[in-house]
This record gives sequence, C-alpha cells and structure tokens, in this order.
Amino acid sequence: MGTLSKRKDIPPWVKIPDDLKDPEVFQVQTQLLEAMFGVGGSRIPYIERVSKVMLELKVLESSGLAEVVVYGSYLYKLRAKWMLQSMAEWHRQRQERGMLKLEDAMKALHLGPWMK
Repeated sequence: MGTLSKRKDIPPWVKIPDDLKDPEVFQVQTQLLEAMFGVGGSRIPYIERVSKVMLELKVLESSGLAEVVVYGSYLYKLRAKWMLQSMAEWHRQRQERGMLKLEDAMKALHLGPWMK
C-alpha cells in the first residue's frame, strides 16, 4: 500500500489501521472522472465527508480507466462504492444519449442524396 503514505490528510472518521485494510476497489472510465468528482477532484472532500470514507483515485495508464479505492468501515465503504458506481453508470448513460443525439443531428443535416 505504497499510495497510502502519500496521503497525509486521512479524515478523522477513518480509523487507522482498521479502516485502511481491505479497501473496496472498482474501475471507472477516465472520461467520467471530472463529471463525478469535479474539476481536479474538487468534490472528493464533500463525498468523503458525507459518505464517511476516504477515496483515492489511481489512473491506469494506457487503458482509459481509473481505479477508485474506497477506505472506511465495512458498511460505509460498501455504500459509497455502490453510490459511486451508480453515479458512473448514470454519467456513462447520459454521455451515450448525448452521442446518439449528436449522431441523429448529423444525419438530419444530410438534406439529400447529393450530399453523400
């Protein structure tokens, strides 16, 4: 757990060392990180505070994915993981719907067969 030593500001609701054992980990598309956590992770402190967990983000090089690591007591980290996975799925679906609307708009711009 070399990444834990980098974080000096472990929230007071995280009990050391018990809550730092066995974190919940899931992967999310890197393109969704800003929508979920704000610019530069600005929403992370709020999410941590209301969820009573500690979060770490690790971008996985060349895969387009990031790992979200959730530390905390058993129930809090499971609840936070579920909430964050739901948020990621909502943002992914929203992005997908936007792409479909864009495709429909681009198709609508082709006014006649001479434009193909």
